[in-house]
Formats: sequence, C-alpha cells, structure tokens
Amino acid sequence: MKRLIFVFILLIGFSSISTAQNLNGRFTSAVYSYERATSLYESETNLRNFNILSLNVNKDQFSLKTRMNFETDLSASYDNDPRLRLYNLYLEGRNLFNIATVKVGRQSIINSFGGLYDGVNLKFKYSDYSLTTYFGGNVPAYQKFELTDDLKEDYIMGAKFSTWFMDGLKLNLNYVRKNFKPLEYETMRLDQDFHPITYLVRKNSQQYQFVSADAHYYQKNEFNVDAKIDYDLNFKVLSKFQIGGKIYATDKLGVNLFYNYREPRIAYNSIFSVFNYGNSQEIEAGVDYKINKLFTAVCKFANVEYEDDNSARLYAGLNSKYGNISYRKTFGVAGELDAVSIYTAKTLLDGMLTPSVGISYTSYKLSEDEEDSNNLVSLLAGVNIRPWKKFSFDLQGQYTDNEIYKNDFRFLLKINHWFNTNF
Repeated sequence: MKRLIFVFILLIGFSSISTAQNLNGRFTSAVYSYERATSLYESETNLRNFNILSLNVNKDQFSLKTRMNFETDLSASYDNDPRLRLYNLYLEGRNLFNIATVKVGRQSIINSFGGLYDGVNLKFKYSDYSLTTYFGGNVPAYQKFELTDDLKEDYIMGAKFSTWFMDGLKLNLNYVRKNFKPLEYETMRLDQDFHPITYLVRKNSQQYQFVSADAHYYQKNEFNVDAKIDYDLNFKVLSKFQIGGKIYATDKLGVNLFYNYREPRIAYNSIFSVFNYGNSQEIEAGVDYKINKLFTAVCKFANVEYEDDNSARLYAGLNSKYGNISYRKTFGVAGELDAVSIYTAKTLLDGMLTPSVGISYTSYKLSEDEEDSNNLVSLLAGVNIRPWKKFSFDLQGQYTDNEIYKNDFRFLLKINHWFNTNF
C-alpha cells in the first residue's frame, strides 16, 4: 500500500507518453573519485557514481514531472548501496478553469520550513491575488521510494496568500505546520530489583508551527527592499526578522544594507527546548562600484552579536566576466581567518570549450589566543566541453594540502545530455 500512489502516478504518466505533445529533460552521469581514511595510517580510494534524470512529459495543460538520482560506489561495497533517491514525481494540471493549478505526488514546497512531501498542492489565482494550499506526508530519509506509514503524525500542511496590488510591490502571508513522527526504540534498563529488562522508549511527536510574512518592493534604478518576519506559534516568540535592500546611489554606485534577528529554531516537544539559549543579531553594510563594463568592485562588512560575545567579517572583491579575486577575513568568537582566492574562466571556440582555474590560500585559528595558525592551500582546474548543443562534458580536479588533509586530490567527470522532443 505504501507505494500505490506512486505506482498510480507512474501508470497514468507513462500511459500518456504515447499521446504526449512534448518530452524534455536532462540526463547526467558523473564519476567522483576521492580518498577516505580507514585507520590512522591507512586509506582507500573511492570511485562513486551518480546518475540523475530530470524528465517532463507534457500534453496541453498537463505534465508528468520527475527527478531522481541513482548512486553507488564502483570501488567498494557498502550496506546502503546502491541507492535510489526520488526527489520529484508528480502530475500537474495548469490553469484549470482559468483559475487553478493542481499538483499530486512527490514535490517540494519552497519556504524556510518545508522541503519535500508526498501529497497535494492547490493554487488558485485571480487577477493580482493567489492562494496556495498544500498537505502531505513527510518524505523518508534519503528520499526513498516509499510513503510515510503514519500520516496522522508525520505530515506537513500550510497555505500561502500572495498579492501584487501595487506596481513593484509583492506581499506574501504564510502558515506552515510540520509534524514529525515520534521515534520509538528499545533499550536496557534496571527494574526495581535491579534486574535488567528491555524498555520501550516512546517520545512525543515534534512539531514546527509558524506564521510568516514577507514583502518585496522594487523601483528600477532607484532601490529595492526585501523584508521577512517569522513567528513561532508553539513557543509564542518572534523567531526571525530580517530586512535588506540596495540603494542605487548613482548609475555606478550601489549601497547594500542588511539586518537579521534570529532565535534558535527548536521543534516543539524537543529535548533542546529545556536549555537556555540566546538570540543573535547581524548587521551588514557594503558597496559595489562599477568601474567600467568589465570590472565591478565589492566591499562588505558585517557584525554579529550573540548573547555574550560577537563576531565580525570583512569581504572585498573584484568581479569581472573573466572571473574574480577576493579577500575574506573573520574575527571574534567565530574564529580568526584570512583567505585570498582567485578564479577565472574563459569561453572559447563559440562556447565549445570553457577552461577554468582557481587557487585559494587560507590561514585560520579557532581563537585569537592560539599561537599557531593552520594554513590551507586549494587548487581547482577544470574544463567544460560542449561539442554538440545537446551534450556537454565536465572534467575537474581538486587539490588540497594542509596539516589535516595531506596532498588530498579529487577528480570529477560528468556527462550531460539535454533532450527536447515534440510529437
């Protein structure tokens, strides 16, 4: 019964392929080589394979959409291999009766609390207003091809109201409730006579329940502002508030401002709710200056305040169509870090060849009181080859060297195939 809904969606979807108007998607196959330690003095080289399929079958206002990943290790045998991850598998009907869009199956909800779920999504749109509602079961770990076996305790539900009633202004109001199935396990305990017995531990279900609002306002060549607020209904506290924006002072100079207030996000009935914890506040300011058509300079500084301490970071960089060079520094309770990185890429032969190379040097220590710093050197070199419009090949090598990772070398080979067929 757990897979009947998926099987039903597949049957409907594949039976419609013969009458489909369009079939499109992408297939990617990649091999990733890395080294892992098996003991203090020994290590082994692993070769891991990833195969990703994105497929859309379209007919009129209806589509079957899916995205999945099949992965395994080619050099060793592991208990959890091979593994199939199913990220999307849903049927979609768009603009039904000129007002509704319906999705049924495994899909994602884009917000701070959602993720993947197996269920139904209904969106109604009229003029400058829209209302989206959704309900479904949480997806098992590793995106398994299974449904939750306890929908009453393991689900997500919510709604979103959006409006564009003013030119350049968009408002969203959200409600989400995400419930996690309680975990049960057996352990050994002592009875009143100090004899060992098997004891079943049952926990209460954990839950997130939030209301939120966000606003986006944009005036071309003048400024833009984004603001968001989250309120925790279970703990009855302000969970998050952030506001940021950019002022176009001139046609070359932009001023960026950002503020963020955040409480730690704790699930209701979680053991972590009994601990004392503090909030954090972050303020960041920066400028970007367009030197000419090729180069833009960026500089940002941020300060983060904790309950009893603070941390700060600095970023300065130069961006161009050829790549970028940047310097980063952090100091305070987050640790001491200095990092310089350079990256460049160039497209050649009308897009058929795009080589890239990058190098970075980082010096860091956990606190300013430490005498010695750890130094890290990283190298990156790769090339994208696209001899045909529908095929591309990626080769990339990564090298890292410091006290922990001595001469660490990794290699990636990836093949992409895009397809789009009309019937």
